[in-house]
Amino acid sequence: MEAHVQQENQHDIAGIMATFGAQARYDDEPWNEHHEGRDAVQAYYQTLLAASADFQIEVRRRHVSEASVILEVIISGTHTGWWRGLPGTGRHLEFPLCGIYSFDPEDKLAGEKIYYDRATVLRQLGLFHEPETWIGKVLTPLSHPLTMGRALGRTLLSR
Repeated sequence: MEAHVQQENQHDIAGIMATFGAQARYDDEPWNEHHEGRDAVQAYYQTLLAASADFQIEVRRRHVSEASVILEVIISGTHTGWWRGLPGTGRHLEFPLCGIYSFDPEDKLAGEKIYYDRATVLRQLGLFHEPETWIGKVLTPLSHPLTMGRALGRTLLSR
């Protein structure tokens, strides 16, 4: 695990892939994205690391069991390249993430499954605004007119 995180922090794709076994899998659960096979996992890392030249992982806690290792980390970096259809915004990201790692019989990574709050990432990129803020009060009805219209209609009908 230490070598895996170190290779991610060094942005060493070959080093990252060397920590995975023959049947690599990567699950980015907040986006319901599942990458099966070494080529798919490598492509995921290439895209991720190209999106943030200063991408870093800070391990806060480790939980080890016979079946898996769980890491609680802080992800940080600047969004400088294309990611999920978005050009680099130049915005700094910093958010907590929980990763669950499973291993194959050779003690190589079989899979990595990550969980984090997608709204926090989108907020830090400037794409999501809390509906209670002034900008949220303006943008939410503009971005979601049908949902807001139905909600307003229900509220008025219930009176």
